[in-house]
Amino acid sequence: MTAFAPDSLVLNRKLPLWYQVSQSLRASILGRAPDASLRLPTEEQLAAHYGVSVLTMRQALKELEEEGLISRHRRRGTFIEPGARRSTPRRLLGSIDAIVAQQSGERTTVLGHGTEPVPGELAEYFPDTAEVVAYRRLRRDGESGEPSNWAENAVLPELAAAIDPADLERWPMTKVLRDVVGVRISRITDTVEARLADPETAALLQVPLLSPILHYTGVTYDREGRVVDVARIRYRGDRFSFTVTVEAQ
Repeated sequence: MTAFAPDSLVLNRKLPLWYQVSQSLRASILGRAPDASLRLPTEEQLAAHYGVSVLTMRQALKELEEEGLISRHRRRGTFIEPGARRSTPRRLLGSIDAIVAQQSGERTTVLGHGTEPVPGELAEYFPDTAEVVAYRRLRRDGESGEPSNWAENAVLPELAAAIDPADLERWPMTKVLRDVVGVRISRITDTVEARLADPETAALLQVPLLSPILHYTGVTYDREGRVVDVARIRYRGDRFSFTVTVEAQ
């Protein structure tokens, strides 16, 4: 491998392999350290890393090239575009790595965290828990610096004990729970709805009070069926779109 090290990936055989690989590699690219190498490993090295064929790897790289995240040069290799950044809309085909990729590539500031009683609106998700650890984060566009969304996460206290808040400035909560804390995530249920900006949201996102926003709720379950995290994210309506592609079998 080169100095750029892509994340590992557990493949789901029910989803297209090239799609899963492209999403995992996309998240690694957008979440890379500022001083990381722009040169990607070879197709063969990446294929071996992910445990897929070179043909599958080539299709995944083509997806990223079409998005403008990488450029491929004959005899020289494949390189991350220096200005690579998140684009919208995203295609979500049920992959956890797609969720990670959607949330990567933005500048994140942790506004605060601490233990608090389970909010009434989340009681159904934490029926046997009196308290959760809440994290509040503001994300800014990686290029313009403008606020794009702010997030609240309610996490089980026993898991939060293993979370370093500094990691949340680099990676999405989903990735921290899975790859740092070691949670075996089984599924994430997403709900997106239109709402009006309340005073706190208007101030953080720098939008007029009562202007339209997109409110996302993501409920993360482990393999024992427990809810381990509930994310509530408020997106500026002019900075985010949500697209689901349904493909015929």
